[in-house]
Amino acid sequence: MKNQLARQINGIPVSCQNQNPSSSNTSLALTHSKVDRKKNTMIRHEKKADNFVHGIREHVRLGPKISETVKGKLSLGARILQLGGVKRVFKQIFCVGEGEKLLKASQCYLSTTAGPTAGLLFISTQRVAFCSERPIKFSSSNGELVRFHYKVSIPLRKVKRVDPSENVKNPSQKYMEIVTVDNFDFWFMGFLNYQKSFNCLQQALSQS
Repeated sequence: MKNQLARQINGIPVSCQNQNPSSSNTSLALTHSKVDRKKNTMIRHEKKADNFVHGIREHVRLGPKISETVKGKLSLGARILQLGGVKRVFKQIFCVGEGEKLLKASQCYLSTTAGPTAGLLFISTQRVAFCSERPIKFSSSNGELVRFHYKVSIPLRKVKRVDPSENVKNPSQKYMEIVTVDNFDFWFMGFLNYQKSFNCLQQALSQS
């Protein structure tokens, strides 16, 4: 019987009646190529998701307590909403002048004598700056307990270099060291997306 024979390859019907072998091979190659592209796309998405999840775990891990971390996020989020966005928060905190543009804001931790301090790292066309999420308690010279936001502002022209580093025992824990021309160094860690923040700062420095 010369009925049409049909079979399925990867879920795609392929007719074999009066079919040129070379065209069949081409169809198979195209089919496998599409499958490979889909697999590669899925792998990239899975990798991005894994990196994002790890960033969240690392960001929360550095906080003193889960409750304190959550309170800090809520406080920061409320402030951003109140002022109408991250750009306005940046302008209010650091008295931004005309011509300066915010390029990126990243949640991270700054290493201080009191331990890792959660906050926002701002990268603009003129500076790299940090502000803590919550006010920090500090004892003044007369013994009074005062609260203030921990702030750092470094003009890009004062940045000597930016060094990426990682934990030798756990390479997924990445750090960013900013060294100034007067040899002060600032260590940032616990980024939700380390690579994007690092690349943005490098780009800002190259254009400053």
